[in-house]
Amino acid sequence: MRLYEELAKTGLEDLKMMTALETLDTASQEAAAGGWSYTHFLGYLLDGELKARHRLRVKMSLQFARFPYLKRIEDFDYGAQPAVDRRLIEELHTLRFVDEGRNIIFLGPPGVGKTHLAIGLGVALAEEGRRVYFTTAIDLATRLSKALHENRLPRIMKNLTRPKLLIIDEVGYLKLDKVQASLLFQVISGRYELESATVITSNKAFGEWGDVFAEDAVMASAALDRLLHRSTVLKINGDSYRMMEKKKAGVKLANEESKKAPKG
Repeated sequence: MRLYEELAKTGLEDLKMMTALETLDTASQEAAAGGWSYTHFLGYLLDGELKARHRLRVKMSLQFARFPYLKRIEDFDYGAQPAVDRRLIEELHTLRFVDEGRNIIFLGPPGVGKTHLAIGLGVALAEEGRRVYFTTAIDLATRLSKALHENRLPRIMKNLTRPKLLIIDEVGYLKLDKVQASLLFQVISGRYELESATVITSNKAFGEWGDVFAEDAVMASAALDRLLHRSTVLKINGDSYRMMEKKKAGVKLANEESKKAPKG
């Protein structure tokens, strides 16, 4: 009996099932006291191991994603942005669009919640233990330009097409030069060929995307053709959260001043 106990521990260690190894003695005692079947005992060990591995995958996925902060779809304030179709967002939250290789494009002025929704979808995917990567358009362009000059572009391109979901935030906020625009186009094209999902946020209407791609209307048209082929476009036309806070603060201040004003 002792031989098999040692063999079990050695086997779990060799298989790198460290959580199962840590709980083996306790589980064995509970199994003996409770009269567990062999399958019950094995299932108990595997359940703990699989849950621990999932937690590790989620942790690594969140680290890999490089979100600037964590936001969840459940926390989105639909009351502040009534134009946002809640049912559509909830459908996107199922993440079927990722498996179908569809793109999501959030359009609207700054501060209306585009980045919140994009990150929320990314966090949901990461919490399933799947790979997602977040970047702003200018950071992506800068990184690609540097890789081009250092002869590392193929490897970086491969890394950007590999994640199940790529989020490119703030497309159009800052102008790209010709080289940067071309490199961004290559990323979009590469993910299109692999039918990989991409989420983009932009403050530019599609008619203004020539500005995004360094005044190159042909490149802009080609990029949009790939992005819109399999896509869902959400336009958010509301006040920014910062503007709403200022308005609230202004009303509050006005009310306080009116209370202080002498009557009569």
